[in-house]
Amino acid sequence: MDLPELAEGDFYYQSLGDGKYRSTIHVQGAWNPHEQHMAPASGLLAEALLRHEPREDLRMARISYEILGLIPGGEFHLETTTLRPGKTIELIQAEMIANGRTAIRATAWRMMTSDTSEVAAVEDTTMAPRSECEVWDGSTVWPGGYIQSLEMAVAPNHRPGSGQVWIKPGYPLTDAADSTDLARLIGLVDTSNGIAARVAPGENTYAFPNLDLQIHMYRIPEGEWLGLDNSVTFGTDGIGLTSTVLHDEQGPFGRSEQILTVRKV
Repeated sequence: MDLPELAEGDFYYQSLGDGKYRSTIHVQGAWNPHEQHMAPASGLLAEALLRHEPREDLRMARISYEILGLIPGGEFHLETTTLRPGKTIELIQAEMIANGRTAIRATAWRMMTSDTSEVAAVEDTTMAPRSECEVWDGSTVWPGGYIQSLEMAVAPNHRPGSGQVWIKPGYPLTDAADSTDLARLIGLVDTSNGIAARVAPGENTYAFPNLDLQIHMYRIPEGEWLGLDNSVTFGTDGIGLTSTVLHDEQGPFGRSEQILTVRKV
């Protein structure tokens, strides 16, 4: 398949105005060279949701992404809507539409905030700090422009099926370089499915792409680095699951899940 026409620049997406964008080589996926990686695409959709009719009394607590097919590189547009308005909770939606079809549909619950510091508690275990990690080149395992764009550091005791990795994007999300920390960090979460693969990708092995990405946040993350503490399970009937505790440099802030279709290739 011919490669799509891409934008050029040191960013992931070029804004064309009116909700239209064009991807760069830095968004290129790992499974196919003509598609986008889900990670930066999910960050762009998160930014669109954050900008959709924002309210100071509500914050985004859960984002659910459905991957409805191959995410083509090149030009596309985003559409945002409010599915369920409300005083204390709202459900909003963003869609990435390319070549006349929806490639990704994202819905987000925005919830009313209040002071609950008196009963606040976190049970998730804090992962190894970056100071204890070693620089890791993910492109030695995975192809594609997106993986090549990342700064990564792997924690001790990393193994197939379970690992801890710190990740930082190499470029701003768009050419405007005005994205929030939340959108930039959300735009890294999907990478978790590849940081501790149970089997090495390639020919005569297994492919295990995810069909969705579910993110729950009990705290809004900050900063440039995302920490992924994950485990990967393959079932016996072609279905798997990647589960991750999400961290920024202050500690854990939420969890993500990715359902996998495990296929012999």
